Amino acid sequence: MTIAATDTPTAASPSVRYAGPVWYAPELWPRRILIALSVILLMAGPQLIDDPTRTRQWAEYLCYAVIAVGLDIAWGYGGMLALGQGVFFGLGAYAMGMHLSLEQVEPGQLPEFMRLYSDYDTLPWIWRPFDQLWLTVVLGVLIPTVVAALVGWLVFHRRIRGPYFAILTQASALVFWLLLVGQLKLTAGTNGLTNFQTVFGRNKYEKGTPTFLYYLAAGLLVLVVIIARQIVNSRFGRLLVAIRDGEDRVRFLGYDPAATKTVAFAVAAAMAGAAGMLAAPIIGLVAPNQFTVLPSILIVGWVAIGGRGTIYGAAFGALVVSLLRTRVSESRPEDWQYFQGLLFVVVVAFVPGGLAGVARLIAGRMAGLLRRRGATAPSETSPELEGATP
Repeated sequence: MTIAATDTPTAASPSVRYAGPVWYAPELWPRRILIALSVILLMAGPQLIDDPTRTRQWAEYLCYAVIAVGLDIAWGYGGMLALGQGVFFGLGAYAMGMHLSLEQVEPGQLPEFMRLYSDYDTLPWIWRPFDQLWLTVVLGVLIPTVVAALVGWLVFHRRIRGPYFAILTQASALVFWLLLVGQLKLTAGTNGLTNFQTVFGRNKYEKGTPTFLYYLAAGLLVLVVIIARQIVNSRFGRLLVAIRDGEDRVRFLGYDPAATKTVAFAVAAAMAGAAGMLAAPIIGLVAPNQFTVLPSILIVGWVAIGGRGTIYGAAFGALVVSLLRTRVSESRPEDWQYFQGLLFVVVVAFVPGGLAGVARLIAGRMAGLLRRRGATAPSETSPELEGATP
């Protein structure tokens, strides 16, 4: 009778190789190390930057990373090329901008722009819910989610997809911009909502305010990444990828692709709304030009550069492009648009997997080196156990 150890390869199972516990798998360590380093750098950001202005800029970049993660769920995993994420970002930003505008005046008084541009005697009903911070936070996420769910339900049930869906979402961004510009009495028109002297009860110019906003943005990004990872690794995420790769086949199997795509689209909108709420006090301005067609297209560029279908890559792409935009535009403001266009062309043409694809290639080679270095058995059989008898 031959004894065969469960974790030890035998001649009967030559393809099985002992690799130790699952947590010790060599191919996982490069990724874990990168994630750990990213979290450490994220938490130590204000100390490493040591500049209030730069800290505020990085807080803004983190908000953009949140939008990119949401779009990656819809586009990278669901195949929905949404060119109107600026709409949901703007809904969240205007919700918080309305609250901050009311925070600058005494209870019962009108915001400054209303006293200048309107004949209102009392606060319009649409502004009243945003007097409370907790309700503003709820509405800043809920409103974009509901709008996206309604649009998605109508569009996806009519089986509108591909370039038609992209054009439709792009048109929605233009319509949103026109509405904001046209409602001067309610939104301050092209001037936007500004002059935020206090932020969540803190003085805008207080020394610790940029650091406070940075950690809020960092916490939001970590939370959104965790939620996104749970979604894409769940059964729902696998179904979403299946719809992306073959929607008609999924429909023939009895699933409803429209419902799945609507949920993913709504989740992406909720994340964009949350990012918009936090970006409003960080940027200090909420204006229509921030949410028109071009900013929505740039969001797609962040995901493409970072790596479509990779949560971490999408966030990293937003951070890298935003940082480059600041650095290049400060030194050569007239050349930034050309540099940005060239960057998009190079990535699409030569690095279709984005920065995440390059990182995967490097991590794969590192894992291969660790695997070869950690291999101890000269062959796939175990001479000591082979042929052993009780």
